[in-house]
Amino acid sequence: MDFTFTEEQQAAVEAAKAVFATTTPDAVPSPALTTRAVADDFDRTLWNNLAQSDLLSLLIDEEHNGAGLDAIALCLVLRESARTLARVPLLENSAAAHAVQTYGSPELKQRTLPATARGELVLTVATNGRTGHDPAELAVTARQDPNDHSWTLDGTQTAVPWAHNADLIMVPAHTPEGRTVLAALHRTQDGVTLADQYSTNGERLGELHLDSARIPATDVIDTEGAWDSLRTLLTTGTCALALGLGEAVLAMSSDYTSKREQFGHPVATFQAVAVQAADRYIDLRAMEVTLWQAAWRIATATDGALPAAGDVAVAKIWASEGVRRVVQTAQHLHGGFGADTDYPLHRYHAWAKQLELSLGPAAAHEEALGNLLAAHSLS
Repeated sequence: MDFTFTEEQQAAVEAAKAVFATTTPDAVPSPALTTRAVADDFDRTLWNNLAQSDLLSLLIDEEHNGAGLDAIALCLVLRESARTLARVPLLENSAAAHAVQTYGSPELKQRTLPATARGELVLTVATNGRTGHDPAELAVTARQDPNDHSWTLDGTQTAVPWAHNADLIMVPAHTPEGRTVLAALHRTQDGVTLADQYSTNGERLGELHLDSARIPATDVIDTEGAWDSLRTLLTTGTCALALGLGEAVLAMSSDYTSKREQFGHPVATFQAVAVQAADRYIDLRAMEVTLWQAAWRIATATDGALPAAGDVAVAKIWASEGVRRVVQTAQHLHGGFGADTDYPLHRYHAWAKQLELSLGPAAAHEEALGNLLAAHSLS
């Protein structure tokens, strides 16, 4: 079996490394030093550089001016973005575009995909439901008008990432019949209001209120499985972000403990320090192998003993638990220096906590995995 990445995937990684090399974790105020958002907008300069390097169109087909790659390529690029804490909606934008391409109407595809590939149109997704703990698709109701087939949406979605800056927000909603649809909302249209919220890592979020927001039928995806597919890709991408962040933090810890001396020796040579670092290395390798298993299942649609959602659940369990342990150990090994706001480790810690809980903590995915195991015989 060949586990190497393709030439196209490796080229995407090299392009990403070149683009993200221009960013630093200290480009905005520290989340520890402000009670509001660290910035009002995402990094538009970086966004334009990503567009020029064709990294915003990874999952978009060539007919819409995209690169035509897969979920593995996206996760490789996301991994690089997290190493530098890149403040861009790359995951949400890419996943939403893929959902439009796979399930959207011809009108919606033509109106969004070419502009998204060029970086001119920014997409995001509402994933946290009404409270952050309930299913996102149950937070909003969708009713279709039998006359003109338009849809009316009512409800609230909390903690929508990049909601104040994205052009379109993909919102899951449920119909009276119990089906789930995806609506592409303009944040400025009638019936849509946004309230400020702030994330653990200091980013500006939006509490999305929908009051009889009317959406044309062409902007609503009512295909069975569209929301599940989008959520699965978003969860896998979050695992890639956690892996990249964790690898950067372990490298920081290795560098620091190799230079910090006690009793005339680098602390990295002490057994207690080496064992803790080794445990975190094992965490990262487990995060990596489960990530690529999940991304491969998504990219190839390969059958398995469990649906692909099972592999995604395993990956998110490792990502949530692993990235938490990595940053906690890093703080311990750095001592008081790790809490210094002039040093970037505290930023990585804040981002890690955000990623740990995004799209469900480990416990939620353990429950989902248990349900899948109960429903599918492995014999």
